[in-house]
Amino acid sequence: MATVVSTAVGERTGPLDRLRALHTEGRLADAYDEVPALLAELATTGDPAGPPAPDLARAGQLLSRLDREAVLREHPGTETFTVAVTGHSTLNGLTAPLTAELARHSLLLKVHEGDYDSWRRDLHNTDSDVYTSGADLALCVLDAEIIFAELPHPWGVEDVQRATEGKLNLIRSLAERYVARGTGTLVLNTVPLLRGQQRRLVDARSRARLGVIWREFNAGLLRLAAVHDRVHVVDLDPILASCGPANEPRLAAYAKVQFGEELLAGYAREIGHLARALRGRTKKVLVVDLDNTLWDGILGDDGPDGIAAATTYRGEAFGRFQKAVAQIGSQGVLLAVCSKNDIEPVRAVLREHPDMVLREGDFVQVTANWEPKDRNLLEIAQKLNLGVDSFVFADDSPFECGLVTRSLPGVAVVRLDEEPALHVERLLADGWFDVRELTSEDRARATQYRTEVARQDLLESADSMDEYLAELGVEVTFSPVRDHEIARVSQVTLRTNQFNLTTERLQQADIRAMHESADGLVLAIRSGDRFGDNGLVGAVLVSGVESGGGVGGVGGVGGGWRIDNMLLSCRVFARGIEQACLAAVLAEARAAGAGAVHASYRPTAKNHRVRDLYPSMGFVETGEGPDGTVSFRHDLSEELLPTPPAYVRLTADLGRRSS
Repeated sequence: MATVVSTAVGERTGPLDRLRALHTEGRLADAYDEVPALLAELATTGDPAGPPAPDLARAGQLLSRLDREAVLREHPGTETFTVAVTGHSTLNGLTAPLTAELARHSLLLKVHEGDYDSWRRDLHNTDSDVYTSGADLALCVLDAEIIFAELPHPWGVEDVQRATEGKLNLIRSLAERYVARGTGTLVLNTVPLLRGQQRRLVDARSRARLGVIWREFNAGLLRLAAVHDRVHVVDLDPILASCGPANEPRLAAYAKVQFGEELLAGYAREIGHLARALRGRTKKVLVVDLDNTLWDGILGDDGPDGIAAATTYRGEAFGRFQKAVAQIGSQGVLLAVCSKNDIEPVRAVLREHPDMVLREGDFVQVTANWEPKDRNLLEIAQKLNLGVDSFVFADDSPFECGLVTRSLPGVAVVRLDEEPALHVERLLADGWFDVRELTSEDRARATQYRTEVARQDLLESADSMDEYLAELGVEVTFSPVRDHEIARVSQVTLRTNQFNLTTERLQQADIRAMHESADGLVLAIRSGDRFGDNGLVGAVLVSGVESGGGVGGVGGVGGGWRIDNMLLSCRVFARGIEQACLAAVLAEARAAGAGAVHASYRPTAKNHRVRDLYPSMGFVETGEGPDGTVSFRHDLSEELLPTPPAYVRLTADLGRRSS
């Protein structure tokens, strides 16, 4: 839906015009809270199967001129995101699309641009911006000239093989250096082999050998992401397939611009997805419409026999979309339906219609009624105990999409249109569900949420909350994280917002370092009940284990242990799990000789419900910082410590390091 603003002459303008007007008037920093919505609208223009809309990069040029401090003064809650850029070629064209892509996700870019062909020096020299800027991401943008510029003249296939092997070894060693000494995530990329480079060989056999060597080189780059938690490799082949030529030959020859605007825009979009995932903003739920979205036709008008998701020319395109939705759902994304229809005919189609790839059991919630869809989305969120800002909503109706955009701005809206062949591309264009690594808990998530229906039935039949919890039979295992659970604990810190006492986001490498430290404990919370296993649902991060046993200090707060953070999935709120685990930490700390346990709570827009957790367990407030962070202390010299709730069966072993 177009954003309409009034100009001095009463013209109707679009989102880019609105941004330009704000920039011209000097009010862009003041109105920065409008920027994500305007960019989201810009991102929907153009071909969903092609490169990002060029107007997005134009908007990024305006935004890149903003005074960051002015934005933060006007909007102090704005998150900044620091990126250090290095590489082989001229990369000035990356800043504008990167600024826009991060701003789309409400992240204010702070960029450090390296010099031309400085990547080896920057990654080797620990005094470079790549290391010293505190970058969340260090982008090392590689192109084929890192190989071809160093070949003899003339060159043969054997020369390329030697060069790629040597360069891969160099990149591998530089990546290891960054992982050991850098602060963020190093981003590399596969290197496109251009036609003009391949065609310098005149025989087909040599070209085939070159292709094999080049693919082995790129495969070696991709494997670096599997070896190192803090290395990410962007595969440029799919981006090139949608963006077209890698560069413009004249700019490549005269200005050393090896990657053109469209490829850089596509690359910037991938970096935006990665940044969003690193800040815990990955979406969790896909809510889809039905009529002309999952199937061709309108159920209420055409009847079950008049709709199609196979067998017809258009129907097959809807079937392709259903397969894409099912694929997403198989990887831990929760699927739900929100449709203006009568519920029983909808259920009958999902259960019985021969065209359907998706069945009723694939959805954690099927809502079909005649209520406004924004209201239905709120009800679905309440039933799932999730915020609507974790939702993606896909619908073919401009009205419904506009309604949800206006009333629920945290929902990512995918506007489908009358061309079903483009539904898949529109759904996948923004990578809303991208994560660094898929865990076993991800794959089991839909099943776990379906059991919530049975739990809700038990709750409604119980006379009291105590009776419900007693009948639920909550079981908790609380012990140091195991190696195979580190990815999941990192994911919990990235994606948990409501029960997250400090909202500090930690990568796998951070969790691993804390786990391997003699002074720290990473304690995993695993739960289950009479309805099934919930898996790893939370964590408690503790420091000062060695120095806090009554001797020495912990973070300047005196002797004792410190709870750096506590996190719990919203799926298991209010079942006594948090109280049981905190009681176990306090008991273990006292048994280890610690005099106190310290903790803190940093308020955010979403974690207010856990503000009183520590006081409820006997912690006393000791101070409040300028950012609102509240400090707490629990004196372990007290004769009585809190005990786990009687209805929770707790198995705790906090002293043994599991492997």
